[in-house]
Amino acid sequence: MQKRVALTIGLAVVLAAGGAGAHHGWSGYDASQVLTLTGQIRESGYEHPHGYIVLATKDKTWTVVLAPPSRMENRGLPRTALAVGTTATVVGYQNRSDAKELRAERITIADKTTELR
Repeated sequence: MQKRVALTIGLAVVLAAGGAGAHHGWSGYDASQVLTLTGQIRESGYEHPHGYIVLATKDKTWTVVLAPPSRMENRGLPRTALAVGTTATVVGYQNRSDAKELRAERITIADKTTELR
């Protein structure tokens, strides 16, 4: 019986560690330099673990990592707000290894700012 309990606990620890490893950390973003980008949403996703938008600015197109959908919904940013063609301003941090990716701290759409973190 004790072996079965130990095996079950061990398996739970391994599975939990695997799930944690699947989620990327925020250390891959350069928090020392805050960027503000404004552009048009070209694509959006409202799924777990994080929503996203593809934002076309005048200089380039960015993939912007947003908060989990439940947090966005709770803070008043529904899926419909991220419609293609909508103008958005995001404030956040650039990915250290992917110069076209930004982790958003906040997003402003139609004069409504939503804190994402």
